[in-house]
Amino acid sequence: MTSEILSAINILTKPLSEASAQTSQQEALNVALGANRALLLERLQSDGGLQRVGRLREEVKAAADWFSSDTEDVTWIFVQECLLLLLTLTQHLTDELKRFKGAPPPPAGKVRTPEMAPPLPPDVLSVSQQKTVTSALQFVVSLGLCPYLSTGVGVPLGCRSAFGAVVEELIQKEAPPPVGHRLLTTTRVLLQVAELATLATLVFSRHLGDVMAALCQLGYEPQRKDDQPLGTDVRQRCKEALRSLLGKVYQPMVVKELLILQGGPKQSDPAEGSIGPGSSRASRGSAPAWLRRLCGQLLSERLMQPNGVQAVVRAILEGGTGGDSDWRRSDAVARILVACPQQSASADGYFSLVCPQILDLLHFRDKLTAQQFQRVATRAALLMVQERPGFAQQYLLTPLLAPLQRCITASVEEHPQVAVEEYELTCCLEDVYKVTNVLRFLNQSEKSAALSSMRQLSGLRECKNDVAVGFQFRAGADGGVRLNCKQTCSDEDEELYEKLSSEQWRLECLMHLLAQLKDSDLPGDFFLELLQELTSWAATADEEVKHEDEVEVAAMTLLKMEQQLLGEAERQAEKLALLQVLAVMVDCLHHDQLLRKTSQVVDFMASLLQRACVGLKGPSGAGVRNPVESQTLSMGMGLLATLLSAPQVSPEDYSCMQRLLTPLEALSQQHPDVVIQELASNLRVVIATHGAYRPENLADVAGPDRNDSRSQQAPQHHCPTDGGGASSSSQADLNDKPLSDWMLEACDPDVPTRAVALRVMTQMVRRRDPEAIQAQEKIFTLFLENLEHEDSFVYLSAIQGLAVVVDSYPGRILERLLKDFQHGPSLPSSNKERSLETRLKVGEVLMRASRAMGELTPHLGRPLVSVFLQGTRDPDQSVRASSLSNLGELCQRLDYSLGPLAQELSSCLTALIKTDKEAEVRRAAVHVVAQLLRGLSDKTTQVLSDVLLDLYRALKWVAHSDPDEVAVLQAQLALEELDEVMRRFIFPEQKLEKKIVVLP
Repeated sequence: MTSEILSAINILTKPLSEASAQTSQQEALNVALGANRALLLERLQSDGGLQRVGRLREEVKAAADWFSSDTEDVTWIFVQECLLLLLTLTQHLTDELKRFKGAPPPPAGKVRTPEMAPPLPPDVLSVSQQKTVTSALQFVVSLGLCPYLSTGVGVPLGCRSAFGAVVEELIQKEAPPPVGHRLLTTTRVLLQVAELATLATLVFSRHLGDVMAALCQLGYEPQRKDDQPLGTDVRQRCKEALRSLLGKVYQPMVVKELLILQGGPKQSDPAEGSIGPGSSRASRGSAPAWLRRLCGQLLSERLMQPNGVQAVVRAILEGGTGGDSDWRRSDAVARILVACPQQSASADGYFSLVCPQILDLLHFRDKLTAQQFQRVATRAALLMVQERPGFAQQYLLTPLLAPLQRCITASVEEHPQVAVEEYELTCCLEDVYKVTNVLRFLNQSEKSAALSSMRQLSGLRECKNDVAVGFQFRAGADGGVRLNCKQTCSDEDEELYEKLSSEQWRLECLMHLLAQLKDSDLPGDFFLELLQELTSWAATADEEVKHEDEVEVAAMTLLKMEQQLLGEAERQAEKLALLQVLAVMVDCLHHDQLLRKTSQVVDFMASLLQRACVGLKGPSGAGVRNPVESQTLSMGMGLLATLLSAPQVSPEDYSCMQRLLTPLEALSQQHPDVVIQELASNLRVVIATHGAYRPENLADVAGPDRNDSRSQQAPQHHCPTDGGGASSSSQADLNDKPLSDWMLEACDPDVPTRAVALRVMTQMVRRRDPEAIQAQEKIFTLFLENLEHEDSFVYLSAIQGLAVVVDSYPGRILERLLKDFQHGPSLPSSNKERSLETRLKVGEVLMRASRAMGELTPHLGRPLVSVFLQGTRDPDQSVRASSLSNLGELCQRLDYSLGPLAQELSSCLTALIKTDKEAEVRRAAVHVVAQLLRGLSDKTTQVLSDVLLDLYRALKWVAHSDPDEVAVLQAQLALEELDEVMRRFIFPEQKLEKKIVVLP
């Protein structure tokens, strides 16, 4: 019967015929509405298929107390007929839906399978049926609702279309029933129709604003004397219906319609233009005061309810594209949120409800929605901090930073295991980064504040907001971190290692931030400030030594002596921390960031020259005789020469360099190196004459880097030991020395001298110097001796040299190193008590040699594999871990040559993973498996086919049973690597290839 009812509606609302030239639009519309209704009534009586519709229509009509048969207004008669048919359809669908829900389940023999579609409920309409109902609703709203709205309430028909203007002139408002009752009837019936969910979608998707406007007018408009008033109970029911409707409908739609009802241009003078579709602003007028107040109150209620902020933001920003208009609308929404409405009982209550919802705007995942919401949240937070700082601190910043605050204030009593979970910290940091980030703070802060913050981040200044005592950050399961209660560590070495690792990690994070400041002078300013501090310390060093010599230790009490020693240790720690920050900056940041401007280069040179002058005043010039200091000074003066050799040096640059004249004069007169004296004198003359006098050898001093576009401001000068930026004369001195002199200096007790000699000999071996080839045995012995030195500067240079020697002359030397790794150092002068340390250093040499073998690995690597496998059974855990580390580096380069060794290797690794008591060894064994899978990649299934299942089971055992978190993490990474390999093996990449075959 649904189809029959819709056929009746279709007859009533069929398209109007074209009007003749002699007939006006109003007359044609009147005639068409009457003709359609007459045709419907005739078909309901004569058509057998529609007779049941006619009977149901009569039942609905008998129950309708609003139906008026004595009216002469054709439009209202037509609207009543539409309303009757819509109610008929609603009642029929409601009855059918009740029967459908109450129907018994299908018999047991007709069990539905999962692939069968469920039966459709009877209230589901097809697209064409929905179109028919939509047409009827449009007639009802256009003829029975909008014409009876007061001026300024809703959008008038004349503003919508030309047809609307015709309808407004067609309505006979003087005919019974009264206008107010007509509006009430239409609104009541539409709400009745909307009680069925299927029809409610059709009603409110297009006519929500009209129904809301009608309910506002019926329930809240002040009564006029010339109107027939509605009863108090009727007005109250309309108010309740409005509240109920606003609570049921999608809130962003409600907010959008309330804003439309509340808004509207100011009332224009009617004389300015005619009322019609071409003058919509004039015809609509402004909303009346009572309606604006009502909409403001309703909007405030929507805003303060759960998810109200989101509804307001969606209503205003939905459909945006991210352009300038979206920025303006976002700013407008933020200002709405920050402004406490008059309807709110208190500002405190309002912000306690709104601020948590502002923070929730930061947590959306959809890209466009997240961008819009984040923009509103950021702007609202900024406005609150500026205009409402107290409420912002209480309800916005405190909840936002709560996880970080807990990291500072946590106590072991309250949080015996985990103080802050991983998801809390991750969410907090993401939210803070969305609102503002460290880079923005550093860029927009004053220079002094930014530099102070950088000192704090680097650890040079004590941080008040450090992690709570007894807690530490640990890696989380999802790639983040959590704050755990620190486990007591009885091993002092392990505790020291954790402290140093933490400091190194802190500096690496700071360098990562500074590397992002591409167009900022801040990294250079920080670098120069630290250099200036280093120079000032050098200037006071002699005074401190003199003061220490004058102190009478015998006259001091034990407490005072302890205080003095602690103070001295603290000062030394500060100096070491400063040197560490400088070293990391030079190592991690490009010189273009450290010295971007000429003024920064000059500041750097001033600091460097002042430190050199301080060294001249020391006892017998000990500071300037240091090879490292001399090379650093040479490179700095080469930098200055490069700057002065530029094609055009501005007068401002020369003025900036005037403060270099005094230290250059001191160096030209007092420095013991004649070359540096001459260079300082020449540079001083060029600066003093503003380039009028330019020595011929100035360009030679600047070096070949002068033509590099980047070196106009800062040539390479990071590592003072590699000689890359030294002047040509200093480099010539290095090359002129015979090998015998370098071999003598390699035994010098002075650490820098010895390290430089070892590195020079390494370079000679690398470039196959004839002298080095002849003396390879002596050089090898020197490297082995220095391998046992205590200073890392020396033994690391020896490790590098040995790796180069092995790469150049592998044969017998590699065999000698393998014996030393197995049995300890074989030199007569070796310290047997430090045999373990030496073996580990030899292991480092072998690892570097393994990396350098390249294609020779299958040929040279077999003896190494045998030695490393034996090393995995060593009693000392450090040797076992070192052997496994070297084994991993070697095996991932053996490729197919690993096949015969796969079984032995798998048995060794599996046994260590499951039986070794030391976590360090188990970690290393798991890491070897990961390196194997990474190195073999797609060849894994071929080379390790016989042992792949055993390795997989071992990794799964670690992931589920090993108590060590690091080993578990490495096992998970290895399993992911294996998963990728197997996916590529099972699902190979499909390639489109074109093959050309020559037929015989």
